[in-house]
Amino acid sequence: MELNALQEELGPFGLVILGFPSNQFGKQEPGENSEILPSLKYVRPGGGFVPNFQLFEKGDVNGEKEQKFYTFLKNSCPPTAELLGSPGRLFWEPMKIHDIRWNFEKFLVGPDGIPVMRWYHRTTVSNVKMDILSYMRRQAALSARGK
Repeated sequence: MELNALQEELGPFGLVILGFPSNQFGKQEPGENSEILPSLKYVRPGGGFVPNFQLFEKGDVNGEKEQKFYTFLKNSCPPTAELLGSPGRLFWEPMKIHDIRWNFEKFLVGPDGIPVMRWYHRTTVSNVKMDILSYMRRQAALSARGK
């Protein structure tokens, strides 16, 4: 819900939110790809929720079969925490220092495709929004100076 609000508010300024479901964290996404949207709508978070951002097919973000996109992102930004987490709730091997710790870890990628920052999964969306706005202001200032 908070990501929908963020997309709605900052989308007109160029923000594009992308969602990548994964079943590697507590086995919280066990269903087929066709079940993800109905699950969001009726179960978690429920209440008729429909994402207003692009949701991709489920895939691995860590381990031997991780999506190359995530290999790139994780190697471009420092880890969000020193501890990886409880191995009994994490479902991939091998575990590496740059791995994503839990669902809802976020990355900001600039319009040039270069990763800018990474947020811990418990970082509030309001803090993420403030960081994004700060980044956008810096980019606007740089563009204004370059003209």
